[in-house]
Amino acid sequence: MTPFEFELRNVLSRRDILRTASASSLAMLAGGSPRLAEAAPDKPKPHKATADTVILLWMGGGMAAPETFDPKRYEPFEIGLPADKILSTFPAIDTVVDDIKITQGLENVASVMDKASLIRSHVVADLGNILHSRHQYHWHTGYVPPQTVAAPHIGSWIARLLGPVNPAIPAFINIGQRLEGNGEQEELKAFTTAGFLGSEYGPFNLPFPEDAVNAVQPPKGMNKDRFEARQRALKAMIKESPLSDVASDYHQQSILRSIDNAHRLLSSKDRDAFDLSKEPKASYDAYNTGRFGQGCLLARRLVEAGARFIEVTTEYVPFLHWDTHENGHETYTRLKREIDRPIAQLVRDLDARGLLDRTLIVLASEFSRDMMIEGVPGSTARDQSRAKADKMEKPIQYGLHRHFTGSGSVLMFGGGMKRGYLHGETAPERPLVTIKDPVSISDLHATIYSALGISPATMFEIEKRPFYVTVDGKGQPVKDLFAKTPA
Repeated sequence: MTPFEFELRNVLSRRDILRTASASSLAMLAGGSPRLAEAAPDKPKPHKATADTVILLWMGGGMAAPETFDPKRYEPFEIGLPADKILSTFPAIDTVVDDIKITQGLENVASVMDKASLIRSHVVADLGNILHSRHQYHWHTGYVPPQTVAAPHIGSWIARLLGPVNPAIPAFINIGQRLEGNGEQEELKAFTTAGFLGSEYGPFNLPFPEDAVNAVQPPKGMNKDRFEARQRALKAMIKESPLSDVASDYHQQSILRSIDNAHRLLSSKDRDAFDLSKEPKASYDAYNTGRFGQGCLLARRLVEAGARFIEVTTEYVPFLHWDTHENGHETYTRLKREIDRPIAQLVRDLDARGLLDRTLIVLASEFSRDMMIEGVPGSTARDQSRAKADKMEKPIQYGLHRHFTGSGSVLMFGGGMKRGYLHGETAPERPLVTIKDPVSISDLHATIYSALGISPATMFEIEKRPFYVTVDGKGQPVKDLFAKTPA
């Protein structure tokens, strides 16, 4: 529950609080006070930061690398085409970097690949029965669920360790993802939190970027005196509320601090950054391909205003968007129209404003996809494709429908990363597993943290146990990705 949701509520009874709180929220509130501890001498040390801000462009649902950033042998649709011959359903196209090709439909991204580092060897864990929420939890927190303590989102770690760039702007902003009514809402809520770190480091959720301005201003018609009085009453309610029955003192204080943070934003002129109507029409139109494009525009405005960590998602909803269990080719054609122009425009705009060097853009997904293999070769994961066919009979069967964890692509811009660089390699024929320079989630996170000057071995003590930003503090930054080798 964000402070802004608190603002819109009347006083809740104890029964209301317990009914509306998710199990993950209650587990988070029950935790004790986390204490930042010194890393052990044998753990990786931080290096000089190359970035101040992170934008995570999240392709929720499983973006197929062979259909996007790792093109393979292309087979156009044809009735009778054997399914096992299909590796990519889009042809490869050239980019502005001679040795990097991506797939048709991403022509705008192709034009800015000279500013990118492309990882083709991202490998995620095979968690058995593949559930998007489990893999998204693993990617966003670095930990495989379930955990005995509530693991913080990577954005919350960054918010806690670095704080805001601008005190008026929330350090962690989540754009484009609704957390209700999508089939896995409780699971999504489990990792879209600050976990044991406390509410003040949790995300400011903006599911609809076009309406973001409405979330950062007092209710219509409320004058300043009434607004201030309501703020005082709200804080008094929290102090005296039945939350004391389920929340530790630390988390109650964290909620109160998050209320103060909300008040600071609602009272600040910096909230104009959330108002897309203030963007010049030509610029707005360049981004506006829908919610994701608007989210990219909002992210650029928030970077200019001093945001620390921003996630912009195409939104994960079961069986929609990148979650292509059928009709994959047609869906990817639409999705590419939605993401191609805004991503390239975001990169160009930040570069033109001198902000790209200190802003790390990361485009990622929870896993890739394959036409024939669920998980990895030999996995016992249940086949979840809804368009099974030995041979193509109709277009709905054409596309990569199965979850594949043996490889995947991650695209990075700015933030001290090399430009025009290709890292890693996957097999040219099925199984399309990583065959060179694998990058795990732990090492990818270590790379992001290191770019920000955070040691991958940073550790908190929670409930008398160590909890690291990367599992056991062993994440290793991929030094080859940095333009200058980390010291």
